[in-house]
Amino acid sequence: MVLGVDTHRDTHAAAVMSAMGKTLAVQSFPATAVGYAELIQWAARLGVVRRAGVEGSGNYGAALSRYLLSRGIDVFEAPGPGRSARRRQSKSDQGDAQAAARAVLNGRACSRVKAGNGPVEMARMYNVARDSAVKARTQAVNQLKAILVTADPALREELAVLKRRALIRACVSLGDDDAGGDPLVQASKFTLRSLAERIEHLTVQARELERRLAEVIESHYPALFAAAGIGPRSAAVLLITMGDNVDRLRGEASFAALCGASPVQYSSGGRCHRRLNRGGDRQANAALYRIVLTRLRWDARTQAYYERRVTEGKTRREIIRCLKRYVAREVYRLVRR
Repeated sequence: MVLGVDTHRDTHAAAVMSAMGKTLAVQSFPATAVGYAELIQWAARLGVVRRAGVEGSGNYGAALSRYLLSRGIDVFEAPGPGRSARRRQSKSDQGDAQAAARAVLNGRACSRVKAGNGPVEMARMYNVARDSAVKARTQAVNQLKAILVTADPALREELAVLKRRALIRACVSLGDDDAGGDPLVQASKFTLRSLAERIEHLTVQARELERRLAEVIESHYPALFAAAGIGPRSAAVLLITMGDNVDRLRGEASFAALCGASPVQYSSGGRCHRRLNRGGDRQANAALYRIVLTRLRWDARTQAYYERRVTEGKTRREIIRCLKRYVAREVYRLVRR
């Protein structure tokens, strides 16, 4: 039997389908630990379930996917029916659950879900918190500079000549004026001090998260961490794209396609050409790009390759595309090893 699940925040709709495509039963269960156990017991009464299609396995269905994997069931990400199918027929949770099971049977659901139960999941959580801290810090810095533009001329002239780090330290040390001072100047100083303290706090938080991220990667993937040009941030992004269960990928070419680093055939007539792949995970593609730029500047082997390809008539963009594909191959092999 094949199980299909349409996941939501509070409830999951599940459908059990035979290998011939016949729907045997459809039922909803609460999105709790008890509900997951009831779902498995209910499906086991109908037959032996070896495969399951879960829609939304990266958000509402993440916990359910981990539970199904722990019970020895192969879990696949079930794609949605698409807009054209939505226009032709009505939508319901039971229908989406049956569509998820049918996608496993007809092969549309061919991507195994990420396990989410190992060091890569830890790195993902640290990376999410780190990115949000950096984003909030950048926003606070921009707000501080905007307040400074409209501040009192005396205060603006005193702080405008400082660099960013010195500016933040100076704003942290700003004190309140006497009671008879200008209320607008007092409000400006209080706002600048509040924003500067927020920036300092977010900086400390981001550094702590980066330290924890580096520790996780160095302790579980030392070969990847020691490779040329691969820092903790880039390594974390590539590992998150790969997932804890590396076996879900068919090979290095699959990982390269997942990162948008695989060449795409773009030939016509007598012209043989391959273009850049604009699909895949763009954050992983950006991580490969950062690694390539670092190696072009510091790695002698990469520099020699670049010079050789230039003499062959390749453009810089084409050479970088080739190098990104090579880096994807190297990362995949290091993680597998």
